[in-house]
Amino acid sequence: MKTMTAEEAAEWGKTLDFPTVWAALMADRERMEESHRKFEEEMKKSAERQKEADRRREEENRELKEAMRKSAERLDQQLGKLGNRFGEMVEYMVKPCLLDKFRELGFVFEKAFRDMVIKDRKNNIITEADFILENGDKVMIVEIKSKPTTNDILEHIERMEKIRAHANLHHDNRKYLGAIGGMVVNENEKTFALKNGFYAIEPSGETFNITVPEGIYSVREW
Repeated sequence: MKTMTAEEAAEWGKTLDFPTVWAALMADRERMEESHRKFEEEMKKSAERQKEADRRREEENRELKEAMRKSAERLDQQLGKLGNRFGEMVEYMVKPCLLDKFRELGFVFEKAFRDMVIKDRKNNIITEADFILENGDKVMIVEIKSKPTTNDILEHIERMEKIRAHANLHHDNRKYLGAIGGMVVNENEKTFALKNGFYAIEPSGETFNITVPEGIYSVREW
């Protein structure tokens, strides 16, 4: 680094008078203020961009929720239509054969009807059944599901107990039996139904078969 001579230092010192220093400080201050102003402007723009992004995100969320709501409504409608078609399929495929199939097993039911509903609020007995076959001695309560589960079978046990309680209140001394079936029946659920004393109904070709709980299982009467 080059060292100033005494003459050069003296000449440079002459420029460090108050107006010169003050002007330099003001220039630095203006640069700092300009930098600060630009920084604040950039922060303001960034906040506005973030606010706009948040607004768009909220709008997209609203649109997504609305689309999901409409999709759920369409799904409910489709499931409702599917349920109606399934009920019609059961009506036309199962009901006409039930009497014949049970006759092969030794039952002579004189009446068959669908959708029994019991609403005895006074005695807290509320239940429904898909098919009811009856004669003077016995009543068969049939529940049909698309694919029966263990819970469906347990619910059918509760259904049978409620129907039995309702029959007792009306001095109905007939024996009540249960059957459960489906369009698709897994072996585990079929075994569980038989174990609980239910007749098991399952598809077979263009018709269906009824398996009797026998052997290590036995028919349960309510």
